[in-house]
Amino acid sequence: MFHVGGGRSALFNWAVAKQTGGTFVLRIEDTDASRNQPEWVAGILSAMAALGIREDDPTFEGPYYQSSNVDKHREAATRLAEAGRAYFCECTRDDVAARTGNPHSGYDGFCRDRGLAYEPGRALRFRTPDDGETHVVDLIRGNPVFPNSAMEDFVIARGDGSPVFLLANVVDDLDEGITHVIRGEEHLPNTPKQQLLWEALGATPPVWAHLPVIVNEKRQKLSKRRDKVALEDYLAEGYLPEAMVNYLMLLGWSPGNDEEILPFDEMVSRFRIEDVNSAPAFFDVKKLLAFNGEYIRALPVGEFIERVDPWLHAPHAPWTEEQYDAAAFARVAPLAQSRVALLADITDNVDFLFLDEPVLDERSWAKAMKEPAAELLADARAALAGLEAWEAEPLKDAVTAVGEKHGLKLGKAQAPVRVAVTGRTVGLPLFESLEVLGRERTLARVDAAIARLAQEGAPEAPAP
Repeated sequence: MFHVGGGRSALFNWAVAKQTGGTFVLRIEDTDASRNQPEWVAGILSAMAALGIREDDPTFEGPYYQSSNVDKHREAATRLAEAGRAYFCECTRDDVAARTGNPHSGYDGFCRDRGLAYEPGRALRFRTPDDGETHVVDLIRGNPVFPNSAMEDFVIARGDGSPVFLLANVVDDLDEGITHVIRGEEHLPNTPKQQLLWEALGATPPVWAHLPVIVNEKRQKLSKRRDKVALEDYLAEGYLPEAMVNYLMLLGWSPGNDEEILPFDEMVSRFRIEDVNSAPAFFDVKKLLAFNGEYIRALPVGEFIERVDPWLHAPHAPWTEEQYDAAAFARVAPLAQSRVALLADITDNVDFLFLDEPVLDERSWAKAMKEPAAELLADARAALAGLEAWEAEPLKDAVTAVGEKHGLKLGKAQAPVRVAVTGRTVGLPLFESLEVLGRERTLARVDAAIARLAQEGAPEAPAP
């Protein structure tokens, strides 16, 4: 699944490519066969397309596959070995632990000057400079400095001759003309090693930008084992892609002037990678939900109907295709649009229209059907049945008059009617809903509520 942090990184890269006339390169680093499946690549492409990063855009290049470049990785390893920038090592972890007395210590350089030739089982280690410092130019974190003495001679090719990720990554970047590497801060410890490899291969390192970690409400790094992190899960719940894009762009960056709801093109024009904050970025699901509600309300009604359509049919909807009435939904769509924060919320808001009986929330029943609900419903039933025009305004006037008879304001008077008809105390505007539901179905549900009250009596107040 596509991690929202990966989505944020992709969008920041995409924004820089767009604003500079550059190219966004997608590379699938697939040399680890156990973590590589074609459907996972398809998922990456699909998720990125949902964010607007599409293969048919001239800014997009790829996908390239790291596995197709293995020969060049091996050639680079050979060059480094022949130039004396790397050497072969036959030490195992147990060997190093036995010499140092510490099973967790780094490599001690035992084979550095032994002049070993390649044999199966001997790894190739990069010869890290003994002294000096590696200066990394990072647009977000300033220019961090790493003492070379603190870095061990790290492996760049395994005992079977296959290059490790560090070397493959650098060779691919060189091969693809990468000028900017914008990625999560968890990669920062690898950066001085990669930079040394760039320099050893005779190339100028790219510009680095390490994005802040994304954390949950407990300020813990988002984890797929603990948090909901897959972009696909959010989209499946009814978050709009454009709302996700807007929100992800604000994880570590701000357009200024307290503006937050902005189209992507506007954010691209304002975005500067240097303005990204290095502090952890809080993934606030409540704020994302609020963003999504704003975007839903801004849709033209016709587009809202199109976007929400999948949730009005199986497997999301609890009604059958025969029960669903597209014309009835179109009538209530503007009302529903102003009340849902997720597209998935639509089913609970309109199920009363399509199911034979409303889905009754028992707590709502207990709250709304206390005395004098039975008398009020009986009077409301008579008033509604006598209406000539079954329209929202006369319906409202009728229930208002019944409420006044019982000394109740409209809010209290309509509650039993709402629960009888929709099953809940909250929902779409009641009288517009009754107009669409129709006279016959409305009166039948009021009759059913009256009959239940006659049989069971008024409920006790629900527990707090």
